[in-house]
Amino acid sequence: MILNRMPRPMILSSAGVGWQIARLMVTVLWLSFVMPAHATPDVSLLKKNGCAECHRLNPEAPLDSRKGPDLFFAGDKFQADWLTRWLQEPVVIRLSGFITDTGFLKGEPTLATPHPKLDLGKAEAVTGHLMQLRMEGLEDAPSAELNEPLSKGKRFKYKILFEREYGCIACHQSVNLAYQPRGGVSGPSLLSAGDRLKADWVYRWLKNPKKFEKRGRMPLFEFNEEELQALTRYVVWHKQSEGQ
Repeated sequence: MILNRMPRPMILSSAGVGWQIARLMVTVLWLSFVMPAHATPDVSLLKKNGCAECHRLNPEAPLDSRKGPDLFFAGDKFQADWLTRWLQEPVVIRLSGFITDTGFLKGEPTLATPHPKLDLGKAEAVTGHLMQLRMEGLEDAPSAELNEPLSKGKRFKYKILFEREYGCIACHQSVNLAYQPRGGVSGPSLLSAGDRLKADWVYRWLKNPKKFEKRGRMPLFEFNEEELQALTRYVVWHKQSEGQ
């Protein structure tokens, strides 16, 4: 319907080919206005709230400038409801600090601690803008399978894979059979990870963490597809509703 309202070219060629070329040129120019290319997300509000002082909002920003995790793929990674709540009442997720912190692994994090609190209105606004930040070219993930509820039997099986086969518990906090926290603190805590993270992102992260964090300490494991889905489902099982 937009093309039906498209203005005709002002100068017409008497030749048939010339007319087609002229019409094509006008069509391209018209569509450039009514159907613009993928727009760069507006990060002005995020900068106004100080997010860019600690986080990278685009992948071209210098790695050494950051004091916290990258946010240019926040829309792929975080769940909006959790993010809005967290911005109002921030809690520490990386107990040893971020990897650029001079106190990292010493138990003495110093950078951006504590995270600023936002009121509800600002938290919702910031969350809305963060959800627009996405990484292009991400491969598809088996969303339906990843979000299936875990039976007790599979949860126990995947727990063994998580703790014993790959040793994830050495760096990440999980829970024991009594739902009490246990595990390492050099990586982000996985308590409530299912409330915080999108399953598709966890799947992609496990498959290729270097795509999201080039300087991170997360090993690049050679998981097969069954293990990828199993570990993803186990990670996102960690929710407040499960007793954490």
